[in-house]
This record gives sequence, C-alpha cells and structure tokens, in this order.
Amino acid sequence: MSVSPSPLIENYLKVVGFWHVATIGRGFKLDSKLISALIERWTPETHTFHLPCGECTITLEDVQLQLGLLVDRSALTGSVQSIDWGAVYYDLLGAILNNIYRGRIEMGWL
Repeated sequence: MSVSPSPLIENYLKVVGFWHVATIGRGFKLDSKLISALIERWTPETHTFHLPCGECTITLEDVQLQLGLLVDRSALTGSVQSIDWGAVYYDLLGAILNNIYRGRIEMGWL
C-alpha cells in the first residue's frame, strides 16, 4: 500500500518534476515472491543481481528511463547559505570546483 506525499510538499514535487515519481505504485500490489527472488540474487559486494543470463545492475540511465527523471539539470538540495562555496563543496565532495554558480554545480561534473 502506497502512502500519498504530504500536502505540504505536493506543490514542490510538482514544480521540480518529481510528482509522478512520488505517486508511482498507487493501486498496485507488490509481488512478494518476485521481491524475495531478487533479494536472493542480490550481491552487495558487487551491487549486482546474479541471474541465469548473467550479472545485472541498475544504472542511473535505467532509473532515468524507467521513472522519467531528468538527470541533466540542477540537483534539488536543501538550502545552504555560504560566503565560501569552495569550502562547502570541499566538505561535501572532497574537491574545490572552479565552475560554481551561486551554489550550483553542473550535474555533468558529478
């Protein structure tokens, strides 16, 4: 059973193009046998499923295609106020970037 997102964030989800993802699964029953079979075939060390046809993993492209998400725009994050964005990025990403745009970076860099 899927729970609806809070009405407090509904408009935000719609604005950023994430509303359809938040509503996926409504009215569908989970197949517990399928989920159990996938869990049994999951290998956490390699992050892959071991299937009769070979190894299989889930990529960002798979997620993009299946859920219709945009992966080439600005990331949605919490609000951060800073004078020194280089320090913030170094703390979070371990690198100081030269292409910082008022607290935004290009997704291609990640």
